[in-house]
Amino acid sequence: MPSSQDPSPGVHVPPPLVYATALALGLWMSAWIPCRWLPAAVCRVAGWTLIAGALALVLPAFFGFFRAGTTVRPDRSASSLVTGGPYRLTRNPMYVSTTLLYAGVATLYQAVWALPLLVVVLVYIDRRVIRLEERFLERRFGPDYAQYCAKVRRWI
Repeated sequence: MPSSQDPSPGVHVPPPLVYATALALGLWMSAWIPCRWLPAAVCRVAGWTLIAGALALVLPAFFGFFRAGTTVRPDRSASSLVTGGPYRLTRNPMYVSTTLLYAGVATLYQAVWALPLLVVVLVYIDRRVIRLEERFLERRFGPDYAQYCAKVRRWI
């Protein structure tokens, strides 16, 4: 748990690694114990739609951080509070987009076993990443961050 003097949020495991590990496990489990739950054509359309949605959300989020000159890494100290672009809709567009990407790949490959693992990932990301980031941003940006939180939801 970071203290008020910590220069970073205190996130130690990169969130993309958490998502990727769970997805890989879900894909592996689905290869060993297949469970075809929808027609392949439906899964292709739904999967690619989710993946496209993920890209449409994450790219403007990354560019917003780049324009602000701050880091996207949750283990580093943010130098600016980004509130424009997709950050007007959700405080965590990168996690929402990573969730959409995960769900898209799982759907595309009909990896039904990956879906319960996504719930575990989301609980972990919420409790062990987002909450640490929020406490850090609260300390770092004070009333500006509190005002932003009052206007914009955490997820969607």
